[in-house]
Amino acid sequence: MKLFGRNHLILCAITFIILFLMNYLGNDQADKLQRALMIGAAGVIGLSLGLLIMNKGKDDKTPPHNFD
Repeated sequence: MKLFGRNHLILCAITFIILFLMNYLGNDQADKLQRALMIGAAGVIGLSLGLLIMNKGKDDKTPPHNFD
């Protein structure tokens, strides 16, 4: 999956919506909007970093030596 391509942005939007709604609807504290926004944003950032790391070694032409 290309980083910041169409599929990545759709997946980020779905991830943000799910995390936001889970934390907004299930929270009874006074700052539930701020917490839900921060957790949703952190989920999207984590997803992007994971895809960046996964795509970094995707087309590696020199694999490690003696790898079992």
